[in-house]
Amino acid sequence: MTLDRTSLAAQVRPTREALARARHAPPQIYADPSFLALEKEKIFLRDWLFVARIEELEKPGDFLTLRILGEPVLLTCDKVGKRRAFANVCRHRGVEVAQGSGHAERFSCPYHGWVYGLDGGLLGAPLMDGNQAFDAASCRLPELALEDWGGNLFLCFTPEPVPFASFIAPFQAEFGLLHQERCRLASKIPIELDCNWKFAVENLLDIYHVRVLHTKTFGAQFAADAKAINLRPGGIVTYFYQAGAPVPDGKSLFGRMDWIAERGDDFACTARLPPNTHLFGRCDSVRYLVIWPTAVDRCRIDCYHLFPAERFALPDFAARNQVYRDFQITVLEEDRPMVVSLQQAMGSRHYRPGPMAGLEATIHHVLNDYLDRIGL
Repeated sequence: MTLDRTSLAAQVRPTREALARARHAPPQIYADPSFLALEKEKIFLRDWLFVARIEELEKPGDFLTLRILGEPVLLTCDKVGKRRAFANVCRHRGVEVAQGSGHAERFSCPYHGWVYGLDGGLLGAPLMDGNQAFDAASCRLPELALEDWGGNLFLCFTPEPVPFASFIAPFQAEFGLLHQERCRLASKIPIELDCNWKFAVENLLDIYHVRVLHTKTFGAQFAADAKAINLRPGGIVTYFYQAGAPVPDGKSLFGRMDWIAERGDDFACTARLPPNTHLFGRCDSVRYLVIWPTAVDRCRIDCYHLFPAERFALPDFAARNQVYRDFQITVLEEDRPMVVSLQQAMGSRHYRPGPMAGLEATIHHVLNDYLDRIGL
């Protein structure tokens, strides 16, 4: 389907208004597959994307694979301990050379047996000697840019990305105090949702719904101050506020992280790192929620929970960590029927985008950045 940009520009004009006059975005951007194709080219293949924690690639030979809007990716830790990213595409016929995650000394294409090293180089190609055009040295797996910030790995598809140091500098300035490099990954939880990925993004930024939907979990403890939210250029959102630990009673099971001990038990911060990553800091831990489109009406949230490395030595660490895991799932399950219902409304002939509330400034900010990015 070809997008009618003139018609769409008119439909998004109310979203472009100042917040006091703005309305939510039209249903097409959440339901038309043409937008997903546009988002891939304009956003996901251009931006730095959170793809893993270093603990998932801890030892030489560790690897994991993922797909980003149809693009297969292979992450490895090579023989000298360098973490690398490749297009997971055999240079013969394009078959993925690795599946899932685990440990390997090399990768063998399951179709014709071409073999690649942890550094992406071709080690062997059976029965290719007779082809005069075959050049093993030019048959490396295509390498992608991969950078590390505090143990968080970011990937970029474009050959000439925005310098990572420039991209991450504002986040380091505000959130370096979390010292994520001194933390370790305790759990990674995948959550599948039947909604467009942008609804998941908006939901995580929406402080308007917290005291309505989340009264049984963290809503009663949440004190929102919309004036304290920072709306940065490029769709960035940062926010420092007061909230309890992410457990049922809001009281930490681990105590404050040493490096923010002076900030109190109610220390909380959050940030949106465009396009799909959300950071949540608390007195005792750091969480990331990373949202991946899987279809125009489906997405996955990968939830990463980080605790200070020394906490892992506690004899009952697994039991305490399980409380945090269960609470995260409970909160997201409260959100599930709401974002699914939002998606279903996009197909209703009766739906018209409603006016935005003052507490939806974050959504207004992010939607306008999104419309800038896709050229509307």
